[in-house]
Amino acid sequence: MTQHVRAGGPTVATQLAAFAADASLPAPVSAVCRRLIFDIVGLAIAGRRTDYVAAALGSAVNAGPCTALGHDRRLGMYDAALVNGTAAHGEDYDDTFEGGPIHAGAVVVSAVIAAAEQRGLDGTAVMRGIAIGTELMCRMSLVAPQATHKAGFHPTAVFGAPAAAAAVGAALGLGREVIGRALGISGSLASGIIEYLADGSSTKRLHAGAAAQAGLRATFLAEGGFTGPLSVFDGTHGFYKAFAPSKAPNFEPLIGRLGDEWVITTLAFKPYACGTMTQPFIDCAIELARSGVEAEDIVSITCKVGEGTVHRLWEPLAEKHRPPNGYAGKFSTPFCMAVGFIDGEAGLGQFMDERVADPAVRELAAKVSYEIDPQDEYPRNFTGHLRALLRDGTEREIRQPHMRGGAHAPLSDGEREITALRAALDRLADGGVVDLAAARL
Repeated sequence: MTQHVRAGGPTVATQLAAFAADASLPAPVSAVCRRLIFDIVGLAIAGRRTDYVAAALGSAVNAGPCTALGHDRRLGMYDAALVNGTAAHGEDYDDTFEGGPIHAGAVVVSAVIAAAEQRGLDGTAVMRGIAIGTELMCRMSLVAPQATHKAGFHPTAVFGAPAAAAAVGAALGLGREVIGRALGISGSLASGIIEYLADGSSTKRLHAGAAAQAGLRATFLAEGGFTGPLSVFDGTHGFYKAFAPSKAPNFEPLIGRLGDEWVITTLAFKPYACGTMTQPFIDCAIELARSGVEAEDIVSITCKVGEGTVHRLWEPLAEKHRPPNGYAGKFSTPFCMAVGFIDGEAGLGQFMDERVADPAVRELAAKVSYEIDPQDEYPRNFTGHLRALLRDGTEREIRQPHMRGGAHAPLSDGEREITALRAALDRLADGGVVDLAAARL
C-alpha cells in the first residue's frame, strides 16, 4: 500500500529532521556504530595503495585538518570525505543492509569523521551522527524496493547524500530547521549510475565518497542559510519520483516507529570482498568443494535466484562467465562461485585481475547458470542455492538460507574484526599513518 504522508501534515523531510535533531541512542545502536568505525577504518587502510585511491587522493586540492586514512597528507573536509569513502567502499567489502541493499558505513562514517575533524567534535557527537545517518540510509532504501536499481541508479550513491547530510547535522547539533534544509539541498546533489557493470570501471567505488562529500556540502550550505525544499522526498518532483519512478513510494518503512525501533541493529557485515547477493552462493560453492567434489567432476551448476538480482549479477551471462577484470568479477555470481570453490575463500586476493584470467576459474565459471525462483525472498532476505550435475550422473543440491554476517546469521565481533584486520594487513605497506586524534575517537 502506498503511504501518503503530506495531506495536511508534516513532510517526510520535516519528520526526518526532527529525528536527526532530537533522537537519543540506545546502547545496542552505539555498539553497532563502534563496529562500523572499526570496519570502515580498516577497509580504508586496506585500499590505501590502490590505483583508484591514488587517483582520488590526486584529485584533492585543499589542505586542511582532516585525515586521509593511511596517508600522511592532511586534507580539507570535502576531499577527505571523498578519499576515505572511496577507499572504504572500493573493494565492496563494507557493511550492507538486507532489504536495500545499501552500504551505509563508507558514506556516513566518512562524512561524520571529516566534519568532526573540521569542527573538533568529540566522540559522543561522532557516534550520534553515525547512528542517525546510518539508520536513515537503511530506512530510505525500503521505501521503493528494487526500483532504484531498476532505474539505473546505485542506491548507496543516491540515498547516501541525504543520509550523510542528516548525519553531519546531527553530529554538529544543528536544529530541525537547518537539518530540514540540508535534506532538501541533498536531493539535488545526489547522483550515481550503475553503468560500471558494463566493463568493471571504478565509478561504483567513487559513489560512497561522492555521497559523503555531497551530504557534507548540503549541511554546510544549509548552516549558512541556503535553502532546499522540504518536499524533497514526497513532492511532485521529489527524490523517489526521480530515482525510483517505477514504484509508488511507501514511506511507512522510513518514518514508522522512527526513534523507537532501530533497523541499524540488523546491519550485515560481509565475510567476502564482493557484491552482497553473491555471498550466499559463494557459501554454497565452498560447501560443495568441501563435500569432496572436484572441479572436473562438475558438468553444470544451476542456481535459483531472485529476479531483482539478475540484471546486475547474472546478465549478460556470457560476460559474467568471463569478467574483464577483478572488479567486474565482484559482481559476477558465476565467477564468485568458481573462485570460492577453487580457493575456499573470496577475500581481496581472489579479485585481482590475474585471478579473473585464470583458465581453471573461467572453465568452472562457464558451467554456472541460473533460473529465476518466483518464491525467492530478495530483497528481504539474501539466500543462496546450487544444483550441481556431476559426471557420474548424480546431483548435489545445497542451500544457504541466509547471508552470513547478516541479521539471521551474524558474524561474531571477533570474526568480523579479524576479517577487517586481514583486509588492512593484506595491503598495508611501509609508510603512511592513520590519525584520528582530532576527532577524539
